[in-house]
Amino acid sequence: MTVLFEPSMTTEPDPHSQHKPAFGAALERLGLDDGSDLTELALVRAVPGRRYVYRARWQGQDVYAKLFTGKNHAYYAGRDLAGVQRLAAAGIETPPLLFQGGVPDAQARVLVFLAIGQASNAEQAWSGYDARARFTLAQRLVQTLARHHQAGLIQTDLYFKNFLVQGEVVYTLDGDGIRRLRVLFQQRQRLRNLATLFSKMDVLDDQWIPELYTCYCRQLNADCKPADLAALRSLTQRIRSRMASAYADKKVFRTCTDVQVTRRFDYFLAVARGFGLAPASLGLLDAALADQKANLKNGNTCTIARTLIADRQVVVKRYNIKDFWHGLNRAFRPSRAAASWANAHRLLISRIATPEPLALMEERLGLLRRRAYYVSEYLDAPDALQFFAQSSSPDDREAVARNLATLFYRLYLLKFSHGDCKATNIKIVDLSPVLIDLDGMRSYRLPRIFDSLFKRRHVKDLKRLMKNWEHDAATTALLKQALQVEYASQGLYRGDAILIRAGIA
Repeated sequence: MTVLFEPSMTTEPDPHSQHKPAFGAALERLGLDDGSDLTELALVRAVPGRRYVYRARWQGQDVYAKLFTGKNHAYYAGRDLAGVQRLAAAGIETPPLLFQGGVPDAQARVLVFLAIGQASNAEQAWSGYDARARFTLAQRLVQTLARHHQAGLIQTDLYFKNFLVQGEVVYTLDGDGIRRLRVLFQQRQRLRNLATLFSKMDVLDDQWIPELYTCYCRQLNADCKPADLAALRSLTQRIRSRMASAYADKKVFRTCTDVQVTRRFDYFLAVARGFGLAPASLGLLDAALADQKANLKNGNTCTIARTLIADRQVVVKRYNIKDFWHGLNRAFRPSRAAASWANAHRLLISRIATPEPLALMEERLGLLRRRAYYVSEYLDAPDALQFFAQSSSPDDREAVARNLATLFYRLYLLKFSHGDCKATNIKIVDLSPVLIDLDGMRSYRLPRIFDSLFKRRHVKDLKRLMKNWEHDAATTALLKQALQVEYASQGLYRGDAILIRAGIA
């Protein structure tokens, strides 16, 4: 994904790149082949050895410069340029291209775009808006997408970050992802593209899909077909689930923007970028668990401790091997620590709060797994049971009950089952629930096949949640009321029947 106008963490250039002295975070000035210079360069994004995006000054103007390097630089620069030209030819707003050319004495091409003032990308805007403003932005994005389709174009790298919002105007970024619609499959491509846009919204905002589809059809001067609306709903769910799985089950297990991975014969280590757990300091994990009296838990299969690593308060969870047969059973399967690591990332990308995942370490003997460690952020907050026992504020209690109901309804829509909904596995931070203990969590990606199984698991989660307060009539009544309101409020995916099966409605 190429992001043009989004400041983000810079990435150091590839040490094997032949242009290491010229390109990267240390670049201060860049001469272009027309004799002009880019100055005041600040690296925004990098794909080392291939592409760099800079915020800069050029001929007295604020600009963004995309620098393409490597043996295929001309091809990728040309593809990006072609996309920008297609957008401009169709009259679709995109940042003006000010310069295209080369860099003297370097194997590189540069595209220079005017920086759009007082603007933010759609992802930034979305996160800061209330529901009404998000719906208005969604309408504008849908109208922009419809204009793409009217022009016979499709954005193949469809992320909110690839749209820039300035007042009521939406600019399309990233010409590299702009392609022509295929003549024989236009309707299928259009629906999938629209569903991909919807999948970037919060799952709770899926209630807007019928209105947004009407907005799309109105922009195209086309009839809204009920069959297409049903297909959109289904496609949106499938795409969202597939993308979450691609990130949580694959991407965070290899070196990427968010994670640094080290693989050796005797261990596997994945560490969040910015968390200072180096392979040389792995002994810290066992050292943190050595004092059994200070540990949060000492069990045969699991040991948990709070400690300080890299100046951060963290929780270290070690999954133990009880005996030879238990070790043999675990040797060929993904570890429970790996499940926690994946599920934490799955929740975060799905906008569900959980402590930040910081590290995963598995002791290995080649392909055989042994003990495993999961490190996460420590939250100094009461669990749900403690909160309701301690809080005397009616407003706070009602807010937490509503937020718990929203959490479980969100899990229902996303088809996630937690598996152990004890109140101690739900922390309350600023009146909002935060899920912990994720090694038993499961995602059900094929709803038509596993829908009945998932619903049984969700009913079980709800029953376990309510069991926490079986001797507290006031809290039970408060939670039941909140769940009934939440599960009945959505026209698309009402959950009344689920509550009846759980004994809540």
